[in-house]
Amino acid sequence: MTLDILAFGAHPDDVELGCAGTLARSVSQGKTAGIIDLTQGEMGTRGSVALRKEEAAKSKAILKVNIRENLAFRDGFFINDEVHQRAVIQKIRTYRPEVVFCNAVHDRHIDHGKGNRLVNDACFLSGLTKVKTQSESGENQEAWRPKLVLEYIQWNEIEPDIVFDISGFLETKLKAVKAFSSQFYNPNGVEESTPITSLNFLESVAYRAHNLGRLIGTEAGEGFTSRQPLSVNNLNSLIR
Repeated sequence: MTLDILAFGAHPDDVELGCAGTLARSVSQGKTAGIIDLTQGEMGTRGSVALRKEEAAKSKAILKVNIRENLAFRDGFFINDEVHQRAVIQKIRTYRPEVVFCNAVHDRHIDHGKGNRLVNDACFLSGLTKVKTQSESGENQEAWRPKLVLEYIQWNEIEPDIVFDISGFLETKLKAVKAFSSQFYNPNGVEESTPITSLNFLESVAYRAHNLGRLIGTEAGEGFTSRQPLSVNNLNSLIR
């Protein structure tokens, strides 16, 4: 299976918080999409690996993406080295996406910036023919470089290079986020509080989307940065 869009997140729920609306709207437009979580979130204060796996499956169904996988890197301790790069390259060459989404360029959680650099580097290396990888069945893979890598916004306030209109899909995004019930606000929860378990944080997901939508004159939006210049060959592409 090849995919139009492949979204990477350092932890299960990163993709939901950063770009779930964009994924949901893209799928509604006929795009094929998938999610790959780099870690199982095992260092998280709340929840468990098994529970977060169940939550990830619920979100996959809500977003209607084609695949969701987990590379099981060490939460908090994975690094951007050849071993990890090759694992990401293998997935990029398997699904051959035109567009890749990845973590924020810098953020409160150290894994987010590391995930950003790892995925960006892997996308570049994946296009080099002399970097050899094999599929899960042992066949040699062809080089493949995504046309575009976009970095979604997470905890930190980062000025976006592009805002994607998710009008009509904010509720889907919020439903996908809330699928991770172990991680976010629960008035009846008894587990230890974290920075993302407050009601303020959960509300911020919606008001950030509304504010980004305000900036582009729509109901809601999601922002992305890009290391590459964004290009179009028709000015109509810049007009809603």
